[in-house]
Amino acid sequence: MAKLTKDEFISALKEMNLLEIKELVDAMKEEFGVDPSAVAVTAGPVAAQEDEGPATVSVSISEVGAAKVAVIKVVREITGLGLKESKDLVDNPGTPIKENISVEEANDIKAKLEEAGATVEIK
Repeated sequence: MAKLTKDEFISALKEMNLLEIKELVDAMKEEFGVDPSAVAVTAGPVAAQEDEGPATVSVSISEVGAAKVAVIKVVREITGLGLKESKDLVDNPGTPIKENISVEEANDIKAKLEEAGATVEIK
């Protein structure tokens, strides 16, 4: 018997009706002693959780550095806040600049703030 590729197997499944698929699953249980539907359901989410980090993070400034005005300008650009509100964020290290954002967005913000001279933390 020739070995089926994954694509060929999926194509064959698409041509089966529900009763034929149930019989196939029962035969797999009998032959291998494993319920393929249970393995697929439990293996999927566990693997996804191990590979992914946190879904959302927060960005905060730990140290402003020498170029405080440049950091304030970047904070204004990132947050859309006014000058006073941006200055207040910069004057209080550890206060989150942006919260519940994606890791990619956090890395972009971190790069901009570090370019302006700040030391940034992503939590």
